Amino acid sequence: MIELEGVPELVDPVMICAFEGWNDAGDSASAAVGHLDREFKGEVFAALDAEDYYDFQVNRPTVFLEDGVRKITWPTTRLSYARIQDSNGKGKARDLVLVRGIEPSMRWRSYCNELLGFAHELGVEMVVLLGALLGDTPHTRPVPVSGVTSDADLAETMDLEETRYEGPTGIVGVLQEACTHAGVPTVSLWAAVPHYVSQPPNPKATLALLNRLEDLIDVRIPLGELPEDARAWQLGVDQLAAEDSEVQEYVQSLEEARDTAELPEASGEAIAREFERYLRRRDGGPGQAGPYFRDPGPSTSEKDEGRESDEDE
Repeated sequence: MIELEGVPELVDPVMICAFEGWNDAGDSASAAVGHLDREFKGEVFAALDAEDYYDFQVNRPTVFLEDGVRKITWPTTRLSYARIQDSNGKGKARDLVLVRGIEPSMRWRSYCNELLGFAHELGVEMVVLLGALLGDTPHTRPVPVSGVTSDADLAETMDLEETRYEGPTGIVGVLQEACTHAGVPTVSLWAAVPHYVSQPPNPKATLALLNRLEDLIDVRIPLGELPEDARAWQLGVDQLAAEDSEVQEYVQSLEEARDTAELPEASGEAIAREFERYLRRRDGGPGQAGPYFRDPGPSTSEKDEGRESDEDE
């Protein structure tokens, strides 16, 4: 029985999910949902029962002191909602339901069904799953972000790829399949993180996920200090790579492979789509893109989710 007392009626809600662990290289995806939660002042309204889904020898609880009293924080998944004002501050554009937690240790199907129950009760119109995988991509180039879906119609209307991946999967893949069977439109966005610098955080990958998400759900996302953090991260990795000739040579080989890769033919439809995107960002329009312009850069999506997963393995 799901009770949502205190949650207001949401406007065109989108559920955005990220899970720490196997699906979250560099903590990039969970950091993206955390950023949304902070920037949009999300309000937590539910948490799943840790006893049902977590092995506490794998994900241990932590002890902390609050006003001299010892308390325990249990590993769990929390849900919050965020209300988004439009560009004129006169109303709501689109609300978000944010799901952030640790990949569960057990009972994945029950876990997904519980999240789907919340989505149904809240009137969620689409679920967006964020993930990050390790790949052979140089840190000096734009972060590849692939958008995949199991829905052929959604792939066509939102310029996504139909997933063809076969192999081991995480909770993101299981939840996407559960949403598909439940008839909930679902998209997965995956960022490719350089495998040679996989330790968190990776603000550049987080920024790339948010940029792609902004276009997908047509909502302006305040970026705060994230662009500067991404630049500082890249400079730091540049310095570390410069101190090791083997790493430097390896990065150069990745750059050459990336730069000489076959680029997709620029069709008239693709050019028109990019021009509309530019106008929306410059002037503000549907989705409150706002009075700013950020160069979207070339499309760098990986063409095969399976290839990324193989590299991760």
